[in-house]
Formats: sequence, structure tokens, C-alpha cells
Amino acid sequence: MPRGGRKKETDGPERRCIVTGEVAPKHGLIRFVVGPDGQLAPDLLEKLPGRGIWVSADRAALEKAVAKNLFSRAARQQVNVPDGLIDGIEAGLARRLTDLVALSRKAGEAVAGFEKVKDWLATKKVAVLLQASDGSERGKSKLWTPTGARYFSVLTARELGLAFGRQSVIHGALAAGGLAPRVVEGAAKLQGLRKADGGVTAEKDERNA
Repeated sequence: MPRGGRKKETDGPERRCIVTGEVAPKHGLIRFVVGPDGQLAPDLLEKLPGRGIWVSADRAALEKAVAKNLFSRAARQQVNVPDGLIDGIEAGLARRLTDLVALSRKAGEAVAGFEKVKDWLATKKVAVLLQASDGSERGKSKLWTPTGARYFSVLTARELGLAFGRQSVIHGALAAGGLAPRVVEGAAKLQGLRKADGGVTAEKDERNA
């Protein structure tokens, strides 16, 4: 039983964050490996060989890991942390998320544009509502998050535009199934790194149109 008396919920394999010491489902952490030359490398796809070092997908946790030399402590050797590591991770997560949304669009599982998204929210089983972090709050407030769906505002209008093959996009939605679970995972990780940037990235409560 964890602190607070609540039953611990498990959701897939778990790993321990080297910063917080907490064990959590690995989809909420970022994996790192150390190469033979002692160079630290983020493993966003979790496919690189070697022993994994895990840090919560949170900018503050990553900054602490770098500042306190926790990667070297976890690896039990001197580790070379590349310059711009955290910003590079953020950029990589953003690219991966836009790629996943683009694949969903090509499979007919995602739409963009206020009217199309509004129609999907009313007629389809929507799993994810995506809105540009730099879009008008007034315009975004006119759409609602369906019960059981997830809301994210972590990509800019330009980044969402890249995913949908347009110059810019403010509103997007993904149908349930398909790549939606991976989009949720990727958006949640990116949210952890961008929440310190002043953007509107926190998941919002369900709203009425």
C-alpha cells in the first residue's frame, strides 16, 4: 500500500526514477543509456542496447539529474552529459508526437479544423483533443473534452500544422484506438518538459461548448 492508503495502480512495466526514487510505469519516464565512450544518450524509442537509466518525464527532474550529476551516480562511472540535453529531448519528443499524429491522419483516424473537430466530438468516439498551445483561448474554449478522452495543448500551431500537412492548425482530434494511446503517452511526456515554458499544457477538465 503506498502512502495515503490508496491502492497502487500498475499500468505496464515499471521503472525507478533516479531523481525522485519513485517507481512508476515506464511510459511516464525517459530512458537513457551510456555508450562505451561514457557519452549519455536519451533513448526515446527505448531500443538502444545497454542498461537503462530512467528519469521522470519532467523538466525539473531532468535539470536536477544534470545539476547533481545523478547520471554518473546511477551508472557508477563518469558520464559525459551533452550540452543542450534537455532541449534536445524536448525537440525529439515534439517530432515524435507530430509524426504519430501525422500517421493517424493518414490512417483516417485524425482530423483538424474547428468544424471537423466539433463534428467528431459530437458524432465519434474521440480519444484525444489536441489544441495549439499558442492558439486563442477563446476559440479553444468553444470545444469540449469528451468523458474519458484526454486533452493536450502541448504543440504549437506550426507543429500541429506539420502533423496535418498545413501551415498551421489550432484544433485537432484523434479517434479512439489506433495510435491514440501512443499519442497520449507522447503528449504526456512532452507536457512534462514544456510546462515550465509558460505554455498552456496542463490537461483540462471536461468543458461544455
